[in-house]
Amino acid sequence: MKITDLLKKEGISLNCNANDQISAIDALVELHSKVGNLSDAKEFKNAILEREGKGSTAIGMGIAVPHAKSASVAKAGLTAITIPGGIDYKSLDGNPSNLFFMIAAPDTAADTHLEVLSKLMTLLMDATFAKKLVEAKTADEFLKIIDDKEAEKDKENEAKNATSAPAKTSSAKKLVGVTACPTGIAHTFMAAEALELKAKELGIDIKVEKDGSGGAKDVLTASEIAEADAVIVACDKNIEMGRFDGKPVIITSTKEAIHTPEKLLEKAASGNVSIYHHTGTVTKRDESTGNESLGRKFYKHLMNGVSHMLPFVIGGGIMIALAFLIDTICGYGADGGYDFGNMLPLSSFLKYVGGLAMGLMVPVLAGYIAESIADRPGLAVGFTGGLLAANGNAALFVNDKPAFPWVTRFFGEGAPLDGFNHFIGSFAFTNEGATVSGFLGGIAAGFLAGAIVLLLKKLTANFPKSLEGIKPTLIYPLCGVFIMGVAMCFILNPIIGLINTGLSIMLTALSNAGLLALLGLLLGAMMAIDMGGPINKAAYVFGTGMLDTAATLMAAGALATDPEVQACYIAMASIMVGGMVPPVGIAIACKLFPNKFTKSERDSWLSNIVMGSSFITEGAIPFAAADPLHVIPCTLVGAGVAGLLSAIFKCTLMAPHGGIFVFATVGHPLLYIVAWLVGSIITAVMLGLIKKPANK
Repeated sequence: MKITDLLKKEGISLNCNANDQISAIDALVELHSKVGNLSDAKEFKNAILEREGKGSTAIGMGIAVPHAKSASVAKAGLTAITIPGGIDYKSLDGNPSNLFFMIAAPDTAADTHLEVLSKLMTLLMDATFAKKLVEAKTADEFLKIIDDKEAEKDKENEAKNATSAPAKTSSAKKLVGVTACPTGIAHTFMAAEALELKAKELGIDIKVEKDGSGGAKDVLTASEIAEADAVIVACDKNIEMGRFDGKPVIITSTKEAIHTPEKLLEKAASGNVSIYHHTGTVTKRDESTGNESLGRKFYKHLMNGVSHMLPFVIGGGIMIALAFLIDTICGYGADGGYDFGNMLPLSSFLKYVGGLAMGLMVPVLAGYIAESIADRPGLAVGFTGGLLAANGNAALFVNDKPAFPWVTRFFGEGAPLDGFNHFIGSFAFTNEGATVSGFLGGIAAGFLAGAIVLLLKKLTANFPKSLEGIKPTLIYPLCGVFIMGVAMCFILNPIIGLINTGLSIMLTALSNAGLLALLGLLLGAMMAIDMGGPINKAAYVFGTGMLDTAATLMAAGALATDPEVQACYIAMASIMVGGMVPPVGIAIACKLFPNKFTKSERDSWLSNIVMGSSFITEGAIPFAAADPLHVIPCTLVGAGVAGLLSAIFKCTLMAPHGGIFVFATVGHPLLYIVAWLVGSIITAVMLGLIKKPANK
């Protein structure tokens, strides 16, 4: 297959009038549609924008190669445009781009086209070739320039393969390298070609492994790695690094390899390169050659946790929703109550399994943030921190009985505990207020765990080599889990307990003062700030406490219509509607403003509708965790408005859970739905206005 088999005459537009990045993308996508390469142009454009969000595909030298691998591609193909005057395409070298190739790759196992595309990428590294293409007058001339250059390159490769390599002098430097980018289509091969061309010019022997979308090409053998004087790893994604243990290794990006290959090669050949010691599977950048910003590193670590957490949220959340649905179908929806979702063996089973899966989301979030920072040793410490964030400190009493033998002595009439044990008992355990810090605490725990393990690695760097094997199996997990436990149980969780107590006092004061509208506003907003964290939990616990108060009042002779009882039910209604807004508002935003979300986020809109309708606020957590500064204000305002309207409409709720499945217990149900929808739409519109496009 030749390059021109993928690039048709009708897919070329010379002297295109596009004047910015988006209009250039639109022109290239339109050409793909014109030649029949796409089954869904809109979806393919979204895939292109998502790829641009990972880093500009304008590689410099006036060239941009936007590309995507998507199910919306009917057949592999290329389109091309030239803009002789150039436009700003956020190029890696800061210069305008004037030559554009857009690659459309189908999301299938058939990758026969990738070898052809990789050949095009290497040809584009020749500045004279690129200049000829920009100056072409007709599409036919454009295609002929490509055919001629491809034939020339094929002859060079045939001659190279037919001729045995000349003997190297003993002083010649021998290097190996690996290049890889997220899609494995463009930058992978351009980086490799840049290194190989410059190495040839400098008289350096180098072999580069290309970790492309169709699999690795020119794979390095164990003997080639062993014989190499140094290794250059120019990758924008994780690769297997264990094979380079003990070798001098430079770890950098494809951008550096494309634009400064001479600098990398000279450093590798100088012998002044740090020895790489492998302790995990995640590639880390060499700070002397990479220029990844602190914000980008934070985002990368955070997204590693969010992406691993998402399946637990969706799978567990929908199973709980099914439990509510089954109970409703079987006639238990109107009963409400704390046992809703557990009225039948099948619903109990689904809620039990779904609840356990949901319970793992914060530990998984924290664990994989830590793993991204500190490799596998970070997992155990991160998971522990996440568990402590999700469960809080241990309770002193369970069902009004002491949870531990020493509790009786500590609180009873026996001999008091000594000073040190008194300190531990006072701070590491709780009997007042929740100390659950939720997903925000999980994020903090993940980054703290990563920092703890990195510190332990640094402190043990000079240990005897005989102790090397026990570091990841004993020292890191033992010391790391202990330090994490102290930090969470003695510092973070007690602070959360004080916050919960203060919030509870404030809410009770508002209720006693009869300020139900303000109370509804605050309760709704609190449900959407941290989705399961201390503020959310304070609101929910207050609401369930109000239901208990209502039950007590009615047991003493009060009627359900009495103002005191109604106030309790109004508070619970505001809480549930506030918790239903974030997932539904985000789902609406995914449909109204698709460019604001990644493909994986857009694909989760339906599951968010289901979870929001079931009062499972956690469906919004992956979005809030990925972009808290933009998402949380939008969910907070929308949920607050919903809670306010619910209270103004005097909607009541006698069940502590269930979403739409317990609407039979809601007073003024139609107005309740209005409050829910208004809050959700406000959240969606705010996200459209405030949230940055996913490609930025």
